[in-house]
Amino acid sequence: MAYTTFETATFANGCFWCTEAVFQLLNGVESVTSGYTGGTLKNPTYREITTGRTGHAEAIQIKFDASKISFQEILEVFFSTHDPTTLNRQGYDVGTQYRSAIFYHNLEQKEIAENLISALTNANIFNKPIVTEVTEFDVFYKAEEYHQNYYNNNKTQGYCMAVINPKLEKFIKKYKTKLKQ
Repeated sequence: MAYTTFETATFANGCFWCTEAVFQLLNGVESVTSGYTGGTLKNPTYREITTGRTGHAEAIQIKFDASKISFQEILEVFFSTHDPTTLNRQGYDVGTQYRSAIFYHNLEQKEIAENLISALTNANIFNKPIVTEVTEFDVFYKAEEYHQNYYNNNKTQGYCMAVINPKLEKFIKKYKTKLKQ
């Protein structure tokens, strides 16, 4: 009998509605939860997060099967689906709650993240310096229920059609071989 051991990755890379939808498509990803991390207020709400005063970032927590997809592969998707060179901003979303961050769960994740950032920098993949923070994971607060599985529950909503659909189309073309069947 084979047992699957799931690992956890926690990222902030802009609006969690967009990032949740991307990672849900990957083969080996068991679940993606939208929430908040990296701040000081206990049990924050979306309304509190949007002020930018709690220190939290909109984030996703990914449960994945490392025998199907590695942390390195998930990180590569992370870096290809947002701009890691803009400080506290993703597109029209501005504030510390939209920063680029990797919240590592163990020293191996930290090392992999730092090595990938170094490799991307040395290869001049981006035309500006990467500002993604690499921070030890502390606590993750699940966002309100209406934020969970947002894209799949609201595909005809304007934001989904204008912002998420184009991002997903680009992602699907690039990562065709890594998607769930």
